Amino acid sequence: MAAPLDATDKAMLAALTDDARISIRALADRLNISRANAYSRLDRLTRDGVITGFGARVDPKLAGLGTSAYVLLTVEQMAWRSLKAALHEMPYIEHIALVGGDFDVLLLVRTPDNATLRDVVLEHIHAMEGVRGSRTWLIFEEGDGPGAPWPRPGEGRKGNG
Repeated sequence: MAAPLDATDKAMLAALTDDARISIRALADRLNISRANAYSRLDRLTRDGVITGFGARVDPKLAGLGTSAYVLLTVEQMAWRSLKAALHEMPYIEHIALVGGDFDVLLLVRTPDNATLRDVVLEHIHAMEGVRGSRTWLIFEEGDGPGAPWPRPGEGRKGNG
């Protein structure tokens, strides 16, 4: 179980969310802590699973994935675990969520074109054992929201929580 996050931990998350390539020295300076403290906190946040990894944000259209859709699935009640494992292996599925409501699973699918999206949904997902039905919503435009309200460096030690 992860230790509770203090204001410095949250400020570190904000700084890393803004720029995951920031050096430890710059991160420590921004947070007004020592480099040893910055290394220690970063190691703890990573070890505890609060930080799950570092990566690049890719524009899907510029990377050749011009068709995006949310695919909602209804599945047999006992099929979730095996279905989840199979979906994790399927190309073009970017995000998988078990949800409550009229549908059971929400997928974010990004493909090069509509024909590939059709193939993924109708030929591959529908062929999976446990899938009862689907609904596909094409994404015409998307953008990022403001994200979590982590206290930003320079806001002092106040924070949400």
